[in-house]
Amino acid sequence: MRVLVLGCGYVGTAFALTMAEQGALVQGTCRSAASAEELRKSGIVPILFDGTANAGLIEAAQTATHILASIPPVPDGDPALLALSSVWEPKAAVWIGYLSTTGVYGDRAGGWAFEDEAPTPLSIEAKRRAEAEAAWRALPSPAHVFRLPGIYGPGRSALEQVLSGTARRIDKPGQVFSRAHRTDIVTALTASVANPSPGRIYNICDDHPCASGEVIVEACRLLGREPPPLVPFEAAGLSDMGKRFYSECKRVSNARAKEELGWKLAFPTYVEGLADCFLDHEARQGA
Repeated sequence: MRVLVLGCGYVGTAFALTMAEQGALVQGTCRSAASAEELRKSGIVPILFDGTANAGLIEAAQTATHILASIPPVPDGDPALLALSSVWEPKAAVWIGYLSTTGVYGDRAGGWAFEDEAPTPLSIEAKRRAEAEAAWRALPSPAHVFRLPGIYGPGRSALEQVLSGTARRIDKPGQVFSRAHRTDIVTALTASVANPSPGRIYNICDDHPCASGEVIVEACRLLGREPPPLVPFEAAGLSDMGKRFYSECKRVSNARAKEELGWKLAFPTYVEGLADCFLDHEARQGA
């Protein structure tokens, strides 16, 4: 098994490490020499990628049996496809995955979002994601698309927001968000690798869409701190990006991934997920 991860970020690197632990030869792209050294120390063969195809990337793409793409799109399209389209055909690939966002659903006024519904993205970022999804699914070996909500996990959770003093509880009645722990995302990806269905779309999220303030309260409980006060949405002084974030309200269904992939959540709600993050935090504090 030869694995290529296009974009070794928070999720991409975790997937790369998991596949390496399973005995795969794993190569991954990054943007700096420092990041390349970190990947190398972890047993991942780094490929520097600045948006331009190079010999190492082309060879890796041509020979990879499994490819995960997670680089955010740019105005012109998906950076990896833009760089590789004229020089690459994924002939060796038996599995291709693309990490997208549940933002492609836009606003559902609190209703459920399912994979077969037509995307109705509101933000320019989500529109680019929808276009990138279509481009990856149009390959001769169509990509599996994984639509992700708010991603959290060790070192990147509400705990860090509370500890840094940036946590806020914004009160917008009826507003809910979906989220997913990084570990559960990776297990969904590996389940798909074991049971491919090219071109299929999966929502990957936990079982409990809820207000973000609930998560902050639980993080404060774990840390032994008082929760920040509730701030009415109208008085929150949010940035334009923050306002766009709160303009979308939906519950994202994960039923397809459970049924078709046999995917089981290790962290079905933020309570279990934050407990895991807290254990990691305590371990790092004691190190």
